[in-house]
Amino acid sequence: MEVEKIMTDLERKHPGEVEYLQAVREVLESIEPVYNENPQFEAAGIINRLVEPDRILTIKVPWVDDHGKVHVNLAYRVQFNNAIGPYKGGLRFHPSVNLSILKFLGFEQIFKNSLTSLPMGGAKGGSDFDPKGKSNTEVMRFCQSFMLELWRIIGPETDVPAGDIGVGGREIGFLYGMYKKLAREHSGVLTGKGLNWGGSLVRPEATGFGAVYFAHEMLKTKGTDFKGKTVCISGFGNVAWGAAIKVNELGGKVVTISGPDGYVHDPDGISGDKINYMLELRASNQDIVKPYTYEFPNAQFVQGKRPWEVKCDIALPCATQNELGKEDALALVKNGCICVAEGANMPTTPEGIEVLQENKVMFAPGKAVNAGGVATSGLEMSQNSMKLNWTAEEVDQKLHQIMINIHSACVKHGKEADGYVNYVKGANIAGFLKVANAMLDQGVL
Repeated sequence: MEVEKIMTDLERKHPGEVEYLQAVREVLESIEPVYNENPQFEAAGIINRLVEPDRILTIKVPWVDDHGKVHVNLAYRVQFNNAIGPYKGGLRFHPSVNLSILKFLGFEQIFKNSLTSLPMGGAKGGSDFDPKGKSNTEVMRFCQSFMLELWRIIGPETDVPAGDIGVGGREIGFLYGMYKKLAREHSGVLTGKGLNWGGSLVRPEATGFGAVYFAHEMLKTKGTDFKGKTVCISGFGNVAWGAAIKVNELGGKVVTISGPDGYVHDPDGISGDKINYMLELRASNQDIVKPYTYEFPNAQFVQGKRPWEVKCDIALPCATQNELGKEDALALVKNGCICVAEGANMPTTPEGIEVLQENKVMFAPGKAVNAGGVATSGLEMSQNSMKLNWTAEEVDQKLHQIMINIHSACVKHGKEADGYVNYVKGANIAGFLKVANAMLDQGVL
């Protein structure tokens, strides 16, 4: 495999798709040695088949607002690879959504889902529709219009979307209701459903819980844990909320959250009612964190900046892609940070990762760290198939074991001669091998 030749070809075919090309390069550079040691992969054209989606559905979504005005948004479903199971991946509603971002997320999802050991392929979807500031009725109209086309290519054994940024319980409910009407069946076709109609306990917290479970395993390799550690978290949505809950349970102190407007530094620690207030902030649909300081005046709001300048032992970026760059990484190193675990998808830039790895800071990528969300979606699919519900304790126990197993796989394939674990390499190789071997077994499709 010649990485540069493949990337040159992809850049020619997909110019300007920066996020997608970044994600592909990271994986190819990690798996190159393993790929070249297995000539059967090259003979079967595995890489050329893997880096392109199986199909992309582009949808025009017209909808009518509460004043009778007609709007048109674009929506997509990127079905990337289903070698190990039905396509699985979230739907994102956000003005920033474009094909590059969805292809990057779908490509990452292949390996993330593979790491969980559950039978799920990789996909992603979404729209540039912005649910913020919209009434429930407007969101319902949009979701119903979207599903009028999307339902044709999804199904419980075909493609199982979930939520993502901008798509929570409300949106999943509207989408599922329309799917049910069109398909004339109750099935596990969407995950993140309401608890009284097929949802799983622990799903809202799962991504954050899983990220902390993974970081805990990282810390254990150094003979330590979260007790007494200071933790910086970015974001303030479900991932950050779940992570804050679990960090507190394990004895750590969360001192930051962030939003597009800046970050909040609370040296007293974000726990108890403060964590509950994160849900109120999210429910306000304002996408800002400054109001936190009105409720808890001992906290400080820093406008327009990210929390990585705050001294901490552990950093959990849980907001969005490319939010932790080279200068941020240098600040974390200078302040003695020992562990960075990505709760979001690709939040650290390649330059930031390089700084962390050169300074031997433990660093693990989102495809491993935040796999707890899709793992619990997989557990929801299992419960739907069996027509039963597990307790919160059962789901949490299964989630915890899945994250332990993912960590072990990353260490197995990422441990270097000096003992440092390259989790990026380990996650990519472990995820790739399962998918590549499945593709070999099934022939050229």
